[in-house]
Amino acid sequence: MVQLAAGEELVLDGVSGKVRMGLGWHEERNAGVAGSGRLEIDLDATALQFRGSELFDLAFYNNLKTRDGSVVHLGDHKTGGAEGDDESIVVDLDHVHAPVDTVLFLVSSYQGHSLEWVAGAYCRLVDADEQELARFTLTLSIKETGAVMALLRRTGEGWTLKAVGEGVAITKPTEGLAKLTRFVS
Repeated sequence: MVQLAAGEELVLDGVSGKVRMGLGWHEERNAGVAGSGRLEIDLDATALQFRGSELFDLAFYNNLKTRDGSVVHLGDHKTGGAEGDDESIVVDLDHVHAPVDTVLFLVSSYQGHSLEWVAGAYCRLVDADEQELARFTLTLSIKETGAVMALLRRTGEGWTLKAVGEGVAITKPTEGLAKLTRFVS
Protein backbone atom coordinates (compact mmCIF):
# COMPACT_ATOMS: atom_id res chain seq x y z
CA MET A 1 0.00 0.00 0.00
CA VAL A 2 1.20 3.46 -0.89
CA GLN A 3 0.35 6.50 1.26
CA LEU A 4 -0.09 9.45 -1.12
CA ALA A 5 0.25 13.14 -0.32
CA ALA A 6 -1.63 15.86 -2.21
CA GLY A 7 -0.29 16.10 -5.75
CA GLU A 8 1.40 12.70 -5.75
CA GLU A 9 0.58 10.08 -8.35
CA LEU A 10 0.64 6.31 -8.49
CA VAL A 11 0.85 4.49 -11.82
CA LEU A 12 -1.48 1.51 -11.65
CA ASP A 13 0.86 -0.91 -13.42
CA GLY A 14 -0.82 -4.21 -14.12
CA VAL A 15 -4.09 -3.16 -12.51
CA SER A 16 -7.10 -4.00 -14.62
CA GLY A 17 -10.68 -5.00 -14.05
CA LYS A 18 -12.55 -3.57 -11.10
CA VAL A 19 -11.14 -1.28 -8.45
CA ARG A 20 -13.04 0.27 -5.57
CA MET A 21 -12.60 3.78 -4.23
CA GLY A 22 -13.57 3.72 -0.57
CA LEU A 23 -14.21 7.01 1.21
CA GLY A 24 -14.47 7.46 4.94
CA TRP A 25 -14.77 10.20 7.53
CA HIS A 26 -15.68 10.90 11.15
CA GLU A 27 -17.38 13.89 12.71
CA GLU A 28 -14.99 16.30 14.35
CA ARG A 29 -15.02 15.68 18.11
CA ASN A 30 -16.39 19.16 18.88
CA ALA A 31 -18.89 19.25 16.00
CA GLY A 32 -22.43 20.23 16.83
CA VAL A 33 -24.44 23.23 17.80
CA ALA A 34 -24.06 24.36 21.43
CA GLY A 35 -26.89 23.07 23.57
CA SER A 36 -28.53 21.01 20.83
CA GLY A 37 -26.30 17.94 20.76
CA ARG A 38 -24.22 16.61 17.94
CA LEU A 39 -24.95 17.16 14.29
CA GLU A 40 -24.77 14.23 11.93
CA ILE A 41 -22.62 15.16 8.96
CA ASP A 42 -23.91 13.63 5.71
CA LEU A 43 -21.05 13.47 3.24
CA ASP A 44 -21.60 12.09 -0.22
CA ALA A 45 -19.11 10.41 -2.50
CA THR A 46 -19.37 11.07 -6.23
CA ALA A 47 -17.47 9.86 -9.27
CA LEU A 48 -17.60 12.12 -12.32
CA GLN A 49 -16.42 10.92 -15.72
CA PHE A 50 -14.81 13.53 -17.98
CA ARG A 51 -13.80 13.57 -21.61
CA GLY A 52 -11.22 16.34 -21.57
CA SER A 53 -12.92 19.12 -19.64
CA GLU A 54 -16.44 18.02 -20.64
CA LEU A 55 -18.59 16.09 -18.16
CA PHE A 56 -19.50 12.74 -19.66
CA ASP A 57 -21.44 11.06 -16.83
CA LEU A 58 -21.52 10.65 -13.05
CA ALA A 59 -22.43 8.20 -10.30
CA PHE A 60 -23.64 9.44 -6.91
CA TYR A 61 -26.36 8.82 -4.29
CA ASN A 62 -29.16 9.76 -6.71
CA ASN A 63 -27.74 8.09 -9.83
CA LEU A 64 -25.99 4.91 -8.73
CA LYS A 65 -24.28 4.03 -12.01
CA THR A 66 -23.04 5.61 -15.20
CA ARG A 67 -24.77 4.88 -18.50
CA ASP A 68 -21.96 2.55 -19.59
CA GLY A 69 -22.19 0.71 -16.25
CA SER A 70 -18.46 1.05 -15.62
CA VAL A 71 -18.85 3.19 -12.49
CA VAL A 72 -21.21 2.06 -9.72
CA HIS A 73 -21.93 3.85 -6.42
CA LEU A 74 -22.62 1.25 -3.73
CA GLY A 75 -25.08 3.35 -1.73
CA ASP A 76 -25.48 6.39 0.46
CA HIS A 77 -24.27 6.38 4.07
CA LYS A 78 -25.71 9.38 5.87
CA THR A 79 -23.65 9.66 9.04
CA GLY A 80 -20.05 8.55 8.52
CA GLY A 81 -17.94 7.16 11.29
CA ALA A 82 -18.63 3.51 10.53
CA GLU A 83 -15.84 0.98 10.73
CA GLY A 84 -14.12 0.89 7.36
CA ASP A 85 -15.29 2.82 4.34
CA ASP A 86 -18.45 4.91 4.65
CA GLU A 87 -19.20 5.02 0.92
CA SER A 88 -17.69 3.14 -1.98
CA ILE A 89 -17.59 3.50 -5.73
CA VAL A 90 -16.54 0.66 -8.01
CA VAL A 91 -14.83 1.45 -11.32
CA ASP A 92 -14.42 -1.25 -13.96
CA LEU A 93 -11.28 0.11 -15.62
CA ASP A 94 -11.62 -2.25 -18.59
CA HIS A 95 -15.12 -1.01 -19.42
CA VAL A 96 -14.89 2.77 -18.95
CA HIS A 97 -16.21 4.27 -22.20
CA ALA A 98 -13.26 4.94 -24.53
CA PRO A 99 -13.60 8.76 -24.75
CA VAL A 100 -13.51 9.10 -20.93
CA ASP A 101 -10.00 10.03 -19.81
CA THR A 102 -10.59 11.06 -16.18
CA VAL A 103 -12.71 9.89 -13.27
CA LEU A 104 -12.83 12.56 -10.56
CA PHE A 105 -13.73 11.53 -7.00
CA LEU A 106 -15.55 14.21 -5.02
CA VAL A 107 -16.81 14.25 -1.45
CA SER A 108 -19.38 16.90 -0.52
CA SER A 109 -21.55 17.86 2.43
CA TYR A 110 -25.19 17.42 1.48
CA GLN A 111 -26.39 19.85 4.18
CA GLY A 112 -23.73 22.43 3.34
CA HIS A 113 -21.49 21.96 6.37
CA SER A 114 -17.89 23.04 6.06
CA LEU A 115 -15.55 20.08 5.95
CA GLU A 116 -13.92 21.61 9.02
CA TRP A 117 -16.60 19.60 10.89
CA VAL A 118 -15.09 16.37 9.56
CA ALA A 119 -12.04 14.54 10.87
CA GLY A 120 -10.00 11.76 9.30
CA ALA A 121 -11.44 12.02 5.78
CA TYR A 122 -9.68 9.64 3.44
CA CYS A 123 -10.00 7.82 0.18
CA ARG A 124 -8.37 4.52 -0.64
CA LEU A 125 -8.14 2.50 -3.80
CA VAL A 126 -8.43 -1.27 -3.49
CA ASP A 127 -8.20 -3.94 -6.17
CA ALA A 128 -10.65 -6.74 -6.90
CA ASP A 129 -9.07 -8.82 -4.09
CA GLU A 130 -9.63 -5.94 -1.60
CA GLN A 131 -5.87 -5.32 -1.43
CA GLU A 132 -5.28 -1.65 -0.67
CA LEU A 133 -3.24 -0.09 -3.48
CA ALA A 134 -3.13 3.50 -2.25
CA ARG A 135 -4.55 5.74 0.46
CA PHE A 136 -4.85 9.50 0.68
CA THR A 137 -5.82 11.16 3.96
CA LEU A 138 -6.88 14.78 4.26
CA THR A 139 -4.70 16.39 6.89
CA LEU A 140 -5.66 20.03 6.49
CA SER A 141 -8.91 21.61 7.58
CA ILE A 142 -11.03 22.43 4.52
CA LYS A 143 -13.40 25.37 4.88
CA GLU A 144 -15.40 24.56 1.74
CA THR A 145 -18.37 22.17 1.58
CA GLY A 146 -16.65 19.74 -0.76
CA ALA A 147 -13.27 18.35 -1.70
CA VAL A 148 -11.83 16.79 -4.83
CA MET A 149 -10.15 13.78 -3.27
CA ALA A 150 -8.48 12.06 -6.22
CA LEU A 151 -8.39 11.55 -9.98
CA LEU A 152 -8.10 8.36 -11.99
CA ARG A 153 -6.51 9.29 -15.33
CA ARG A 154 -6.27 7.11 -18.41
CA THR A 155 -2.92 7.27 -20.18
CA GLY A 156 -1.62 5.40 -23.20
CA GLU A 157 -0.13 2.83 -20.81
CA GLY A 158 -3.09 2.40 -18.45
CA TRP A 159 -4.42 4.27 -15.44
CA THR A 160 -2.83 6.63 -12.90
CA LEU A 161 -4.22 7.68 -9.52
CA LYS A 162 -3.52 11.26 -8.44
CA ALA A 163 -4.23 12.52 -4.90
CA VAL A 164 -5.76 16.02 -4.91
CA GLY A 165 -7.37 16.98 -1.56
CA GLU A 166 -8.49 20.45 -2.56
CA GLY A 167 -11.65 22.14 -1.29
CA VAL A 168 -14.49 23.26 -3.57
CA ALA A 169 -17.75 25.01 -2.72
CA ILE A 170 -20.14 22.24 -3.79
CA THR A 171 -22.88 20.53 -1.79
CA LYS A 172 -24.53 18.49 -4.55
CA PRO A 173 -22.52 16.93 -7.37
CA THR A 174 -24.76 18.31 -10.09
CA GLU A 175 -24.11 21.93 -9.13
CA GLY A 176 -21.01 23.96 -9.81
CA LEU A 177 -19.46 21.69 -12.42
CA ALA A 178 -17.47 24.67 -13.69
CA LYS A 179 -15.60 24.54 -10.37
CA LEU A 180 -14.36 21.04 -11.22
CA THR A 181 -13.13 21.46 -14.78
CA ARG A 182 -9.85 23.04 -13.65
CA PHE A 183 -8.91 19.68 -12.09
CA VAL A 184 -9.31 17.78 -15.35
CA SER A 185 -8.00 20.20 -17.98
